[in-house]
Amino acid sequence: HFIRFIIAKVAVGSAMEIMTAVFSVCGGVLQSIMGSIGGMSAASVTLPQEITDAIEEVGFFQSVPLWMVTFLGSLFITVLAFIMILTVYGRFFKIYMYAALSPMALASFAGEGTSHFGKAFLRSYVGVCMEGAVIVLACIIFSAFSSSGTPVVDSSASVVTQVWSYLGEVIFNLLVLVGLVKSADHIAKEMLGL
Repeated sequence: HFIRFIIAKVAVGSAMEIMTAVFSVCGGVLQSIMGSIGGMSAASVTLPQEITDAIEEVGFFQSVPLWMVTFLGSLFITVLAFIMILTVYGRFFKIYMYAALSPMALASFAGEGTSHFGKAFLRSYVGVCMEGAVIVLACIIFSAFSSSGTPVVDSSASVVTQVWSYLGEVIFNLLVLVGLVKSADHIAKEMLGL
């Protein structure tokens, strides 16, 4: 019992150091992933030249439906971006909450019957830290996927149809990215068996 008490005392007294060490190890994994894949390159989602040329030739009255399609597409993309940003910020707050509550969870190492709570807490904290790796991988895959090729543009279709099909493709890619970012906790826990 005395040895368990000493372990719990050391764990509680150095809880912040333990949390920082786990966070540093997970950050090192993240840096290794980014370094081996080539770093975080900016996603280059640009409008194809065919669509740009077709938009420049549109008159004022023909531009009204084009404006509405563009507005709806940009609104949807903005909402998806806010969802993704809020999810990433929520992950940071989860890490802060784990760090703040770590002394209480690590104190469970003092009892023979409660030590499994401390182990579960540490496994869960590693899972939360590894969510960052899943998010970075999702962003790298999105960047590579979106810049891998130009979308097929049907130049015989109307400008509104061309823009709508292009926005549909971009929105679909963003939906996949947001889905991966939102499910990063589940993916990290499944991968690590937590």
